[in-house]
Amino acid sequence: MIQTRLVATSLLTALTLQGCATVAKPPPPAHVAAAKVEAKPLAPGLDPFANANPFPSTYQPLPSVPTAIVNADILTPDGPEIPRGTVVMSGGRIVAVGADAAVPAGAQVIDAHGRVVTPGIIDPHSHLGVYASPQVAAMSDGNEMTDPDTAQVWAEHSVWPQDPGFAHALAGGVTTLEILPGSANLFGGRSVVLKNVAATTVQAMKFPGAPYDLKMACGENPKRVYGDKGRFPSTEMGNVAGYRAAWIRAREYLAKWDDYKAKVAKGEKADPPGRDLQLDTLAGVLRGEIRIQNHCYRSDEMAQMIDVSHEFGFHIAAFHHASESYKIADLLRREGICSVTWAEWYGFKMEAFDGIEENAAMLQRAGACVTLSSDDENLIQHLNVEAALAMAAGNRAGLAITRPEAIGWITLNPAKVLGIEAQTGSLTPGKMADVVLWSADPFSVYAIPDQVYIDGGLAWDAHDPRHQPRSDFLLGQPAADAPVGGER
Repeated sequence: MIQTRLVATSLLTALTLQGCATVAKPPPPAHVAAAKVEAKPLAPGLDPFANANPFPSTYQPLPSVPTAIVNADILTPDGPEIPRGTVVMSGGRIVAVGADAAVPAGAQVIDAHGRVVTPGIIDPHSHLGVYASPQVAAMSDGNEMTDPDTAQVWAEHSVWPQDPGFAHALAGGVTTLEILPGSANLFGGRSVVLKNVAATTVQAMKFPGAPYDLKMACGENPKRVYGDKGRFPSTEMGNVAGYRAAWIRAREYLAKWDDYKAKVAKGEKADPPGRDLQLDTLAGVLRGEIRIQNHCYRSDEMAQMIDVSHEFGFHIAAFHHASESYKIADLLRREGICSVTWAEWYGFKMEAFDGIEENAAMLQRAGACVTLSSDDENLIQHLNVEAALAMAAGNRAGLAITRPEAIGWITLNPAKVLGIEAQTGSLTPGKMADVVLWSADPFSVYAIPDQVYIDGGLAWDAHDPRHQPRSDFLLGQPAADAPVGGER
């Protein structure tokens, strides 16, 4: 009996101890919970998103005084023409426009005597400064032709502010311009938007707050450049494969950084990804911070590039050259993509063979965004004539292009392409006072800018050498005495 009781007691004790062993321990009190990991800040330059603007603008507007241009025929893209009107500038801004605009007391008054006032011309596709004059090998800095993907390079690091072409463009009424890398590569690098003022550094020309763009190129150029070297890509299909592979790398890079940032925010231990300048730019596009300017001639290639943009979730701001945009005008309208084209350049290579003079007018009538550009150091001096040629071609075709629409092709529409339309591109009160006073109808081959204002400051005067900037490079050379404008 005693032995039985001992066995029973032992079994009961064992079962009790076993039950106790399976009971979960309660969690520790909150005040003794594990502390979060304190993330160390990354060393300067290692976080690609810490400083989106490492080369900031130092632009300072020219000196200005309140100014009223009176008795002027006003031609602006966002309203009807105003005969014998007044444009008032003060504090670097347009403050009043109209037939009855009041002239402020004490303002400088310029009697236009019926001459024409327009917004400053904007060229959204220029290579001034990166393919500077004189055209020698030492000044050929627009194409980094060492790899199909050079998204890591920035055009502003090649711009030579002493390029005499800037003054020539100013004499043609150009107040703002985008400097793009060339089109040798699938990804050519970042562009820079400049105010056309004389300066010794590119930072002093940079348009404050203008977004960055990434230059891409499809078509003949990349496949020719690298095919001739026996490298990938050498075909159109190679081009598209190259874009897609790069965007995949960019998506993966962005995901790694997003994951790292999320872990740091939660106090978890995390190692930062390595920084890649090439992928920084592509990731900036995917984050919606950098826009795409896409060199592309043929309509079928534009449609393929749109498909690629849908696949990876980015938007194309504009197709440049765009000789066949008229073939897909409805598609471009639906996508909200501008065309940056010419009036007459066509047939100089196979992909430009179907270019037509009516391209801009047909896009306008289809409700698509269109603008003209130079891509040339000579054409940039007379973009007003380029607009006249495109308007005339459209009107001969019965498309009834109006003068405000045509002036918009070289003012407001390029501002939209560059993402600066809220600041410039028209004579709307509140915008920058970028203004041209023409000697005659700007759609005439005889017209020249008599005066050009940038932020209300007199940047160019065809009749006053004190307001005719010259490059330091030309000082002391015979070319310095040649007329830049006004005596053409």
